[in-house]
Amino acid sequence: MTSIAIENPSQTDATDDAQLKASFARQPILNRDGMLCGYELKVRAPALPAVEPDTAEAAADAADSDASVGRQPSPEQQVARAIVQGLVQSDVRFALTGHPAYVDANRELLLDDAILRLPPERFMLQLQPAIQVDEALIARIVQLHGRRYRFVLDNVAQPGESFAKLLPYVEVVKIDFARAPAALLPKLASVLKSAGKLLVALGIHAQSDFEAAHGLGFDRFQGYFFARPQTSMTRRVSAPRHALLNLLQLLSGDPTVAQLEAELKLNPVLVMHLMKLANSSGLAVGHKVTTLREAINATGTNRIARWTQLLLYADGRKVALEDDPLLQLAATRARFMELAIERLPEAGRDEADAAFLTGVFSFVDAVFGGSLESTLNVLTLSRPIQAAILHREGVVGLLLSTVEALENGEWDKIDALCERLQPLTTQEVARLGLTAGAWAGVADRSAEGLERIED
Repeated sequence: MTSIAIENPSQTDATDDAQLKASFARQPILNRDGMLCGYELKVRAPALPAVEPDTAEAAADAADSDASVGRQPSPEQQVARAIVQGLVQSDVRFALTGHPAYVDANRELLLDDAILRLPPERFMLQLQPAIQVDEALIARIVQLHGRRYRFVLDNVAQPGESFAKLLPYVEVVKIDFARAPAALLPKLASVLKSAGKLLVALGIHAQSDFEAAHGLGFDRFQGYFFARPQTSMTRRVSAPRHALLNLLQLLSGDPTVAQLEAELKLNPVLVMHLMKLANSSGLAVGHKVTTLREAINATGTNRIARWTQLLLYADGRKVALEDDPLLQLAATRARFMELAIERLPEAGRDEADAAFLTGVFSFVDAVFGGSLESTLNVLTLSRPIQAAILHREGVVGLLLSTVEALENGEWDKIDALCERLQPLTTQEVARLGLTAGAWAGVADRSAEGLERIED
């Protein structure tokens, strides 16, 4: 997420717009293979600029006037432009990691030429069912179509008047899987698929919902079902998980190089990729690493530990790391926790490491199944880390609640949590979320100590 001020005084009043900042949160969208294929950007729009009562009517008249050249933009237009300004910033682009962004487009945003700053190949414009549909809006959508903008009909529970009017102009339909009548879903999906629409199932938080939507032919799935323990489907893995656990337990006790070497030799796949990591990351300066001991020394136990922690989540299929939703969620959450705690008073390296660990292992039950508490005991994590994960205790527990709220775009909840995490603010939480997402999504992860393991 990010917060950006408008910077173009030629289009807007600089004094007013400097106060307008929008924040963004990512929510993953997966394809039928369970891989990342996009993100919805949950937007917290800035508050409308204050308008004096005696000028409100004049501002409304100006907004309806045909003589629009050079006039002061309405408060709604200022907000729309602040959102666009935020969307085109580099931190949003990096956090998308090459995937398209689905973003709400209200009437003010669609009718303002500021929207033309959004690259059409990177943004899908979502239309809400409650939007006012008239000839002016349809004409604008047709015009934007000519500029290659693509549209999504969002939050559909069942067809209505606006649904019928907008359907010819959208290529994607998002159906609220929880709110749509179960008896209607098969027919609705069939009709829309026959019309050539791409279908996205919203609110998919359980494996059973994913399987039901998958069976109905939905193309995309939005929700956190992939981060929940699964009983009906075992996640394929890249390396034996017991081997990774043994290595993590050894790393937690400050092992010698000889001990690490002995443990790694039991796992040829790990050795192969550790050698690749050491040689490709620039850690071994001046010569090629040829022995396991050299690779350990070049990489360092801290990097090996983080690499191993995140590998617990890696899918066994040969997919790019930036497309693996569970690994991306774990890495983003861990990095956010680390960055956020560094903004708090009296937080040092030990606290940052604990925050990172808390983020990594906060949903490790999605990997192993069973109870989260028993899995945490196997990992021999410290009591404060376990308390933060299981009961949201302490500062680290508050940060974990914050990043969970961030993942769901629960802005009011983030506001309340930041009251207890001062000087951390909601806008900074937003910015750190995007920074963490960009860090997790870098395809060449070797420089940071994460390398894909393949069978």
